[in-house]
Amino acid sequence: MNIHEFQAKQLFTQFNIPVPRGKAVATVEETKAWADQLQSSVYVVKAQIHAGGRGKAGGVKLTKERAQVETLAKELLGKVLVTHQTGPEGRKLKRLLIEEGADIASELYVSLLVDRFSGWPVFIASRAGGMEIEEVAAHSPEKILKALIDPSAGYQAFHGRMLAYRLGLAKEIIGLFVLMLGNLYRLFMEKGASVVEINPLVVTRDQKLIALDAKVTFDDNSLYRNDDIKALRDLDEEDPLEIQASQYGLNYVKLDGAIGCMVNGAGLAMATMDTIKLAGSFPANFLDVGGGASKETVKQAFTILMSDRNVKGVFINIFGGIVRCERIAGGVMDAAKEVAIKVPLVVRLEGTNAEEARQMLAESGLNLIVARTMWEGAQKIVSLIQS
Repeated sequence: MNIHEFQAKQLFTQFNIPVPRGKAVATVEETKAWADQLQSSVYVVKAQIHAGGRGKAGGVKLTKERAQVETLAKELLGKVLVTHQTGPEGRKLKRLLIEEGADIASELYVSLLVDRFSGWPVFIASRAGGMEIEEVAAHSPEKILKALIDPSAGYQAFHGRMLAYRLGLAKEIIGLFVLMLGNLYRLFMEKGASVVEINPLVVTRDQKLIALDAKVTFDDNSLYRNDDIKALRDLDEEDPLEIQASQYGLNYVKLDGAIGCMVNGAGLAMATMDTIKLAGSFPANFLDVGGGASKETVKQAFTILMSDRNVKGVFINIFGGIVRCERIAGGVMDAAKEVAIKVPLVVRLEGTNAEEARQMLAESGLNLIVARTMWEGAQKIVSLIQS
């Protein structure tokens, strides 16, 4: 689950991580009232959407004139902002973050996430703050520093000191840096985050550290123990089909392709999407109905797939381990009676009672094709939508 920058900074404040004075506003009137109260030498007006690249897209403005803040708010509120992460449709701006500027001496990058190889939390730091860290890693990997944290021992001061010395920080701020990393680690662990990122973390001319930007993403599986985090969810920033899928326990992510996928198991879903690409097309979604898929689950999954106007064909790829194949076949047949399936449909079932399930589908009278292998199924659905 993603949250807005202003929400992330509110969390930072709770964990004693320094941020600029700022406030989220939704109207021009709120903007003017807060700007009058803020009384800063530099004002920063930042678009609040769940996407990166806001600055390059014109969603971050600076001004020294307090009266200009209101003008900038009028320009931005209600505007559709298009960044490299929003796609061409963009996102409508409903909130702005108005905050004070900082007297910047240098910029750093700091993040905390889970290392894929060790499974441990890892701090990533760099002197190349304010830049896209992916570009830094690609062109100057020597500038990327890492510190793995053994979760059985947790964060220790030596982790922060090691990074501080390697970053070449002045001795006046090493203690502040070590303390801040400890607070970031507490937030990460206590709130069930999957990514905490500050880019840039600025060193001011009077030797202070300020998180000028903030990005926090949470593991959905941890939300049950953090009601305060769950309350931060902004449904306006999520795809309506993804919201609908979450209400039925379906793992669904909308993509840009033409073939709707219904699969059980995340690994098989990823393999199915890769196979579709190898066959010459692109998946329209990631949809994992889970190991215990029922007829109702399959029906709801069909409804979601058919609601996507980009879907030109559907590929069902099920391995019956926990769930029996004839149950899936029954769900497909029931769904076809209630949900208008107006696109080509290819079904591949393998595993428990697969032969019985294939026989059920063959005798159902439905307009579908049964495949025996994943590759055969992918080739057939791609051929059908292309013809």
